[in-house]
Amino acid sequence: MRDLVESRKEIDEIDDEIVKLFQRRMDVCKDVATYKLQNGKPVLDRQRELDKIATLKTKAADKFYAHGVEELYEQIMAMSRKMQYKLLNEEGVNNDIGFDIVKELPKKDVTVVYQGIPGAYSQQAAHEYFGEEANFCNVTTFREAMKYVRDGKADYAVLPFENSSAGIVTDVYDLLVEFHNYIVDTFDVKIEHCLCGLPGSTIDDIRDVYSHPQAFMQSNSFIEEHGWGKVNLANTAISARYISEQTDKSRGCIASENAAKIYGLEILHKGINFNSTNTTKFIIISKEKMARFDANLICISFEMPHTSGSLYQMLSHIIYNDLNMTSIQSRPIPEQKWEYRFYVEFEGKSNQAGVVNALSGINAEAINMKILGNY
Repeated sequence: MRDLVESRKEIDEIDDEIVKLFQRRMDVCKDVATYKLQNGKPVLDRQRELDKIATLKTKAADKFYAHGVEELYEQIMAMSRKMQYKLLNEEGVNNDIGFDIVKELPKKDVTVVYQGIPGAYSQQAAHEYFGEEANFCNVTTFREAMKYVRDGKADYAVLPFENSSAGIVTDVYDLLVEFHNYIVDTFDVKIEHCLCGLPGSTIDDIRDVYSHPQAFMQSNSFIEEHGWGKVNLANTAISARYISEQTDKSRGCIASENAAKIYGLEILHKGINFNSTNTTKFIIISKEKMARFDANLICISFEMPHTSGSLYQMLSHIIYNDLNMTSIQSRPIPEQKWEYRFYVEFEGKSNQAGVVNALSGINAEAINMKILGNY
């Protein structure tokens, strides 16, 4: 049996040669990038890569080595492309992703649209973020809010994006791809559900409670403890408005403190939701492609070839450029069975070299990549 030390010594020598050959190959790839720059050719030539890998596999001793050669060269070629994107960006090709950098978002005398009725958490988010010098309006659906921004009827829309316990708002994700609007900021609202009733009522009067199913889910322990009946309505604010129009003190609702104030209801018990840290992240939407100078998150969407390893290849551009991914979501693509669109959020600024490099690579290799915002 061969001595382990001798084997490791030989491996070290081979590795030294591999590193030298790898660097030599990458240096030649710089010449390839220069040629492509001068001749307007794209970095990715997938058919050339596949042909090259197929040829190299035939030189392997058996199927195991052939598979290893395929994996090895997929990585080498991916690194080559990443270096070429970097070099092209340094030469001014695709190094501006088009965001206007601003110190602050204009908030005075702007029109802000939110979905829902007064008393909704969206209204609370809009008022807390923009303050009293903005003008506010409300619409029935998320789509209407996006249209208001697109058509110039509103400067901004405030839409729920994700809840810390219930997850993402899928409809909003889909609309971000459909409309050419951008996320320009986010704002968190702590969700504190209150049991509300008519003025003069007490908690002992309540027999039936009205609210949104999610509010019931988040307050289920409190409701079951009292044995109340549950009636579903479209949202918590509508529930508050409905109860304010009643005369029966046995009917209560689950809504926010703000909704209770707007509709003149009595707060019978605060904080009935089981999760005291429950928070909803709202996004601020504009049709202007702008970003605050202190923005530090990028959100993109993309589709990709339905092939093995394609998601890894997309995400590898983020890893290669030392960027930290903070979120990834997927949504089914309508009309395309079992195919998905991915939404990825990572840290960075729109004018940061690593961000530009990563976006260049993903844009070249993915399908329908879209930058949803820098915030």
